[in-house]
Amino acid sequence: MTTQEFRTEKDSMGEIRVPADALYQAQTQRAVDNFQFSRHTMPATFIQALAYIKQTAAITNAQLGLLQGDIAESISDAAQEIIDGEHLDQFPVDVFQTGSGTSSNMNANEVIATLASAKLGDVVSPNDHVNMGQSSNDVVPTAIQVSAALTIEKHLLPSLAHLSHTLHMKREDIGAVVKTGRTHLMDAMPVTFDQELGGWQFQVEHAKQGIERCLEAVKALAQGGTAVGTGINADPRFASAFAHNLSQATGTQFEASENFFFNLSSQDAMVALSGQLKTAAVAIMKIANDLRWMNSGPLAGLGEIELQGLQPGSSIMPGKVNPVIPEAAAMAAAQVIGNDATVTVAGQSGNFQLNVMLPVIAHNVLESIELLSNSSRALADKAIFTFTVRKENLDVALAKNPILVTALNPVIGYLKAAEIAKKAYKEGRAIIDVAKEETDLDRETLTRLLDPTQLTQGGLAE
Repeated sequence: MTTQEFRTEKDSMGEIRVPADALYQAQTQRAVDNFQFSRHTMPATFIQALAYIKQTAAITNAQLGLLQGDIAESISDAAQEIIDGEHLDQFPVDVFQTGSGTSSNMNANEVIATLASAKLGDVVSPNDHVNMGQSSNDVVPTAIQVSAALTIEKHLLPSLAHLSHTLHMKREDIGAVVKTGRTHLMDAMPVTFDQELGGWQFQVEHAKQGIERCLEAVKALAQGGTAVGTGINADPRFASAFAHNLSQATGTQFEASENFFFNLSSQDAMVALSGQLKTAAVAIMKIANDLRWMNSGPLAGLGEIELQGLQPGSSIMPGKVNPVIPEAAAMAAAQVIGNDATVTVAGQSGNFQLNVMLPVIAHNVLESIELLSNSSRALADKAIFTFTVRKENLDVALAKNPILVTALNPVIGYLKAAEIAKKAYKEGRAIIDVAKEETDLDRETLTRLLDPTQLTQGGLAE
């Protein structure tokens, strides 16, 4: 850039050149210059949560008689533009920045102050007005929790509910079909698709409930604790009024924390939430890998189902089609599991009155929420809803499954049953035919005892 494309801004450390068209000011520019660690900037949902906080703080301070009404209105209007998705390119600060997230807080303060000043026709201060009654030390933890709560309620929980519903509908469609069960990847007693997919659905519901339980702590906000948890420079009425106003603005019920020292010095609520996100990732990976195995083949694998063909699977082997959605979902789940490890380490960095790894916690938790939301819907719509059952393959495998002989244990004993199973496997014959030769049971009795559908119900065969 030429000299004419810059302007000079000033803060407590002196003057600095800022791009002429930038909405941010000196402190943001210092952060841009200092923190060039990655290509990752703070997530848009986090920035929008910051805007909600600045808007709500201005409204609250005006209600408390601490901020002029016209200044509060200009701040609120400017913040709303960011909430609506405008000006997100004006937040260039790297995720890997000062551990309190002060640079991102000041980035928001400066952009909103610039916009508000233009609307008001007078100077709105980033610190004295936009940041009134606040500190980075309570704003950033609050932004993490607000952004997580909103994205979970608006995106992740509906996505998990959609996956659960899709599994329920698939169970109604193909649930009665019987297939060979597997333990240790080896043939086991038969199960129905209803039972197998029901296990998946329960996993998803269990993960969803765990996330919902964590939200109570996530919605108890740090705002009002200011610098170290004492609430210095904030009106004593501010915290509860802020939580009420934010709840009205977002449609999500927030409240002031019972202990600001907890919220500032620890990130335990977010560590717990991240653990539940990891649980959801484990469920996604389990389902994705089961789908891959069931779809394997089509000739030399299990070939139990056929996933919808979505794209060519090889640049060299014509006609090859791969299970791309389950693979992508499994990779997303792996990333979420890795993100949880980062959040766990970051959560340990609560030194005295402040955690100093806040930005990386925000980045990883919000990425996990996004990945789980998108992978849940992709699995539901492009894998589970669309796969078809290859029933002829299932029936052949069931007929030859030597493990069905387990049902004869109470009648002929374990050792005799094992002998029959080994012979049936070695000769590649149906278990019923070998059992007819090796026992004095008639075929009608064997047919009843070895009926795969009956065996999926457990208990003793009648």
